[in-house]
Amino acid sequence: MTSSVRIWDLPTRLFHWTLAAATVALVATAKLGGNAMLWHERLGYALLALLVFRLLWGVLGGRWSRFASFAPTPGRLLRYLGGHSQEHQAPGHSPLGALSVLALLLVLLLQVASGLASDDEIAFTGPLVRFLPGEWVGRATWYHADVGQYVLYVLVGLHVLAVAFYALVRRRAIVRAMLTGDKQLPASVPPSRDDAATRLLALVLLALAAALAWWVSRLDAGAF
Repeated sequence: MTSSVRIWDLPTRLFHWTLAAATVALVATAKLGGNAMLWHERLGYALLALLVFRLLWGVLGGRWSRFASFAPTPGRLLRYLGGHSQEHQAPGHSPLGALSVLALLLVLLLQVASGLASDDEIAFTGPLVRFLPGEWVGRATWYHADVGQYVLYVLVGLHVLAVAFYALVRRRAIVRAMLTGDKQLPASVPPSRDDAATRLLALVLLALAAALAWWVSRLDAGAF
């Protein structure tokens, strides 16, 4: 017997789609260059705020949005790869999906951090540059422009392919679940809390994350 169970709370869903849009916009502005780099910089700070929010929400958010609920232990991962039905029917992220999510968050954090420490010697100097040795700035600039973006492309591509595989082959409506928040699951599965109180908490955490991103941007007043 199955019923509709709230798995993804509203803050998690909004984060997911906003992050996707911001990432696409960051790539587009980087490729356009010129005046678009001003927006690339602003979007970078927005992405920093989003990522900080997700780290906080991974501890304080809805049940299935918390890192503790989907952290892929070696045992879970091996059981999943071995076809164990319980792992394939996980309410939230599967072990392999969890690895994908954590890898994307890590690579995005590295891309943002390296951008903050980059100096293209033309139009942009990150706010952290004046605090770092020149060698570190050179490495951050190299990683941000020549390595990190391509690692991100690979991970995003794998993520999209995985979503397509689950939708077309496994017939699991994971995209719809990230839109509505609900999945058809056994009634015994505990839902994520998703009420006015949790949404207010999310707004407070987002405001704190945005304040941190603004503070970082002002470490070097000449960054804008």
